[in-house]
Amino acid sequence: MDIDALVVGGSFAGISAALQLARARRRIAVVDAGAPRNRFADASHGFFGHDGRAPLDLMAQAREQLLAYPTVRFVAAQATEAAPRGEGFALQLDSGERLVGRRLLLATGVRDLLPDLPGLAERWGRSVAHCPYCHGYEFDRQPLGVLYRMPLSLHQAQLIAEWGPTTLFLDGHAISDEERAHMAALGVAVEPGKVLALEGEGTALAGVRLAGRVVPLRGLFLAPTVAMASPLAEQLGCAFEATPAGPFIRVEMGQTSVPGVFAAGDAAMAWSNAAQAAAAGTLAGAAMHRAMVFG
Repeated sequence: MDIDALVVGGSFAGISAALQLARARRRIAVVDAGAPRNRFADASHGFFGHDGRAPLDLMAQAREQLLAYPTVRFVAAQATEAAPRGEGFALQLDSGERLVGRRLLLATGVRDLLPDLPGLAERWGRSVAHCPYCHGYEFDRQPLGVLYRMPLSLHQAQLIAEWGPTTLFLDGHAISDEERAHMAALGVAVEPGKVLALEGEGTALAGVRLAGRVVPLRGLFLAPTVAMASPLAEQLGCAFEATPAGPFIRVEMGQTSVPGVFAAGDAAMAWSNAAQAAAAGTLAGAAMHRAMVFG
C-alpha cells in the first residue's frame, strides 16, 4: 500500500484537496473520468483571481500545477467500485486497474436531473442556469425567468429579481394567494400555465412558449434536483443528508461517517459554486492530512 491518499474526482474540489496533500509530501493518486458538472458552462464567475475563465481551462491549469509535485499520479479513468481493504481502501477502475490507498477522498460530484422540457438541455449552463452569482450578471438586466420546481423556487424568484425583471413560471403548480401577493409586491410576474418549450437560436434563449403565446426571455433559472454522480459513497456505507434537491454526503470538516473516508465538493454540499467547491476541497485535504498524522 504505497499510496497515502486516493482522490476520486479531479475538478475544483478534488484538485484543491490533492494540493494540500501534495504539499504535505504525501503520495497521492487522483482518479478522474473527465466529466465535471460545469463542463456545460463557457465561463466560471466569482472565482478569486479567475473571473470569467473557462472551467475546463482552469482545471487543466490546476492539474498541470498539481502534477509538478513528484508524489502525485493522475489516472484518467472511472472509479466503479470502492471497498475497505485491510487498513485502507481499494478502488476498482473501469480500465481494469485496481488502486489501494490508506485514505480515500470522494470529490465525485453530482448529476443535475433536469426537467424533460424541449429546448432546455442544450441551453443548460448557458442561457439556462441555477446560480445567479455565477451567471446572472451577464444577462445585463434583461428579462429573466424562474421555472418552478419546488417550494424553494419562490425564494429563487425573489433572489433572481435582483438581476433583472423576473417572471415565475409555475408550470402548472399551485401557490397560495399569500405567496402570489408576495411575488407581486416584489415585482415578480407569475405565469400559471404549463411551459411547453424554450425557444431561441442555438443556445441563446429568446422566450418561453406557453399555450398560444411566447413570453420573451433572455435567461431562465431553475433549481435542479440532483443524484450522486458516483455510487462509491453508497457502496462504502457513508451517511447522507436528505434535502429537497436530493441527497448529499454527510460530512464534518470533510470527514464522512466512515472512518478514513472524506468527501468534498458538490457531492457533499447542497449549495455550491467553483469557489465553494475549491474551499471545501482545501479543508477536506488538510483534514485528511491531520487524520493521517494524529490518527
